[in-house]
Amino acid sequence: MFHSNKATGRQGPRLLLFFALLLAAATSQGEAVERDAGVLAGRTGTLIADEFNIASDTAGIELYVRNKRPIGLEPSAERTVLFVHGATYPAETSFDLRLDGLSWMDYIALHGWNVYLVDLRGYGRSTRPDEMSQPPEDNDPIVTTDVAIRDVAAAVDFILWRDGIRKVNLIGWSWGTTIMGGYTARNNHKVNRLVLYAPVWIRETPSAINSPDTLGAYRLVSRESANQRWLRGVPDDKISSLIPDGWFDAWAKATWDSDPQSASSGLLRAPNGVIHDIRNYWMQGKTTWNPTDIRVPTLIIGGNWDRDTPPYMAQNVLERLGNAPAARRIEIGEATHTVIMEKNRMQLFREVQLFLQD
Repeated sequence: MFHSNKATGRQGPRLLLFFALLLAAATSQGEAVERDAGVLAGRTGTLIADEFNIASDTAGIELYVRNKRPIGLEPSAERTVLFVHGATYPAETSFDLRLDGLSWMDYIALHGWNVYLVDLRGYGRSTRPDEMSQPPEDNDPIVTTDVAIRDVAAAVDFILWRDGIRKVNLIGWSWGTTIMGGYTARNNHKVNRLVLYAPVWIRETPSAINSPDTLGAYRLVSRESANQRWLRGVPDDKISSLIPDGWFDAWAKATWDSDPQSASSGLLRAPNGVIHDIRNYWMQGKTTWNPTDIRVPTLIIGGNWDRDTPPYMAQNVLERLGNAPAARRIEIGEATHTVIMEKNRMQLFREVQLFLQD
């Protein structure tokens, strides 16, 4: 529920601010959400899925793209959306992992949408650069934000070509917000609406990602460290009820299985370009993109317990969206950086859907 609904005016296009603290719903509301999710989960058989390996702008590097949509749907610019992931984990296990029979991709597609995701190079099913087959210390950090924006550009152009449309909607999570924000700033003419889920901005607090002083090409991530990072900032008496039973294990298995080397090492490889950019931009008072360049409706959404990208970052981005025709910020109560896989995930899904269909 909204605890405040406030509009503020600015010079130029009017900026709408919906700042909401979504606390845990009453029992009856929670039951209604579960019924809605159950109904949608029962309809996933009406969706079709396609997978592609598309060319990037670099020889030998292919990008994995997945599409889900209702059978018989005619694609349109207004109802086509692309997801991109964050710094460490691939898109498939973030946006299309079925928990209790339903993924976020499923949810959007079941509302009559044409939904895509892309793995950036070095992640998931996309090509891993040669540096990732060598010891990490042998090479400099790979896959910076600029490279990631180029990968998104390749995915967008593929979608526009395949579906015969001129624009898409974009959703980025965490580091993905700097990628989608940066892409949109350069390509407003190709974007309908922009969703920034847990946005990165200039950091005023220590980074939640631990890394050595000298960065190699990539880093190695354990399941234990992922779990500790996820729960950082959650009150002790709320930890046991935050993630439904079995969800973390299902996500961790799917995510670590996405890296062929994890079977022997137990560790997930993740490119360090993002860490390079955090250190050289976001922790130095500098940015990789400028929100004032955004000229499409924008939603900022995240959790109040987020320690990776604390709520002050979302507010700072919002205050710089003065050229967007409309902007909203929504904060979900009892939710972390990974609310996408927590008990309150349906609040995230529904708020984003309302914005996309507004």
